Amino acid sequence: MAEPVRYHVEEGVAWLVIDRPEARNAINRAVGAGLWDGFRRFEADPAAAVLVLTGAGDAAFCAGADLKEMAALGMTVPPEDMAPHLGRNLQVTKPVIAAVNGVALGGGFLLAQMCDLCVAASSARFGITEARWGRGAPWAAPLPWLVPPRVALELLLTAEPIGARRAYEVGLVNRVVPDAALREEAGRLAATVAANAPLSVRAAKAMVHAAAGRDLDGALDEGWRLFEPVYLSEDAQEGPRAFLEKRPPVWKGR
Repeated sequence: MAEPVRYHVEEGVAWLVIDRPEARNAINRAVGAGLWDGFRRFEADPAAAVLVLTGAGDAAFCAGADLKEMAALGMTVPPEDMAPHLGRNLQVTKPVIAAVNGVALGGGFLLAQMCDLCVAASSARFGITEARWGRGAPWAAPLPWLVPPRVALELLLTAEPIGARRAYEVGLVNRVVPDAALREEAGRLAATVAANAPLSVRAAKAMVHAAAGRDLDGALDEGWRLFEPVYLSEDAQEGPRAFLEKRPPVWKGR
């Protein structure tokens, strides 16, 4: 039987693919375990600088939790470790990009929300449909950090999905591309990030997330704390040297 989540690396970019298209890539226990394994593997993988998370097929990035399995198990409150929630129950220091094809609903919305960057196919749709089925969305608490509060409330209260263009307009998505160009554009964005100094990239990610919930002075203090080791690194000397010598820098990550 094929693995429900596939991991492979291409030229410094890890690809984590939910491969359950017959169930619209819904999250069951096997998919949850595969996501946990994939993200942990990426964090420990020296050959991978950036990860792209996507779904197999054209219909769905991820349609959320597998309601059939949940009903069969009589699940009430979903366990917090049902799937990785980056920044909550799993810390990944390297950048993660969502490449959203088709629908991202419920838990699929969470997967897109937790990534650092998001590229969407023009046919993609994003929705928090839990209110329609009497379920909860506590994982959406960080959403007003990404989009205006009234947009977050609209998504939560109406349970109506929004299209890729609207998601781009409100800041949930970084780029919208034709469906056929999704993988290429996500790969191009990942390669651009992967080419940069790894210590600078990781500190930048940590600083942006750390700024949430801090006042301006606290955020600046944390920024200086996070970037001090970057300034003191070998890479910080390599960058200017490469510029003067008119050659690409060779990063060592130290």
